[in-house]
Amino acid sequence: MPQAIGYAAKHSFSRLRPMTFQCDDPKAGEVEIEVLFCGVCHSDIHQAKNEWGNTVYPCMPGHEIVGRVARVGGSVTRHKVGDVVGVGCMIDSCRACEPCRAGEQQYCEGPNSWLATYNGPMVPAAKSPDGQNHYGRDNTFGGYATRIVVAEDFVLKIPAALKPEVAAPILCAGVTTYSPLRYWKVKAGDKVGVIGFGGLGDMAAKLAKAMGAEVTVFTRTEEKKKEAARLGVSCVPESDKDAMKALKNSFDFMLSTVPEKHDVNPYVQMLKRNATLAVVGALEPLAPENNMERAMHRKSVAGSLIGSIAETQEVLDFCAEHGIGPDIQVIPIQEINDAYRKVERGDVRFRYVIDIASLRAEEVEAA
Repeated sequence: MPQAIGYAAKHSFSRLRPMTFQCDDPKAGEVEIEVLFCGVCHSDIHQAKNEWGNTVYPCMPGHEIVGRVARVGGSVTRHKVGDVVGVGCMIDSCRACEPCRAGEQQYCEGPNSWLATYNGPMVPAAKSPDGQNHYGRDNTFGGYATRIVVAEDFVLKIPAALKPEVAAPILCAGVTTYSPLRYWKVKAGDKVGVIGFGGLGDMAAKLAKAMGAEVTVFTRTEEKKKEAARLGVSCVPESDKDAMKALKNSFDFMLSTVPEKHDVNPYVQMLKRNATLAVVGALEPLAPENNMERAMHRKSVAGSLIGSIAETQEVLDFCAEHGIGPDIQVIPIQEINDAYRKVERGDVRFRYVIDIASLRAEEVEAA
């Protein structure tokens, strides 16, 4: 088994620091990937700090991985050595439940749900119906590392038209916004509202616009008006109450990308009759909703979780076809703790992407 190195947190209150570990050899049906780039997702911060109360330590984040196939196990047919590939939020699922058979692995209803790229199964043994971990892995290490081994059918092909560093955030931020846009059938001419204009909101606006929708973004910061204008979308500051009121009953679909608890009631008022507001940013209780507003116009508030493996490949291909992608800043991994602080403060408008070459230098030194 080859030795690898990554950055991990050992406690909820600790910084991410270098950690060496043994990387499994690829078994039949698996590929070993030499990681090139890994995006920094807000959920990485939640997980490293145990803000969802389910973190397994040591926690080595990273689920927006682009790399090159280094080795393949027996019977691998989808990928070959040298291919540039991607890995998103999942590296396995039960494969037997109804959602998995339908190709919606992100809603896996197996006893441990899906196996996350890092932090192990979504439902650990202690919380599973039979008290077991059917994956045999209590923890998994993600893409803040030099290498990773993944089942070939959970590995995505990166289109040649996408730069690998740009493709990385599409594996989470891209599919997380693309999946609900597709599920609720956003089409040309629809009026779409995007709540929050950070990493997720930026991708949501670009994708919806590429689908032909008329897009309005809602943000707390006035300076993001220039960015919205650059993208060719409308921008409404949340502080502009008159503008908010004027948009009542006007949107065919709304997507909330805010990554923390927030009040959706002002936006429910903006939905047309029979329209839906989907929440993808916050995985926590929200403020109570006014059911009178929903009932009077048969409006819906829904949730959506990342996307399937097929949808992830679809959004990669869609972005390549339409020439869109996230705005990124590439950083060395040695700056990851500072990057976390900036993301938490909202001081960054783009997605950070780690150049794993900076980590590979530490691997050489450690050897």
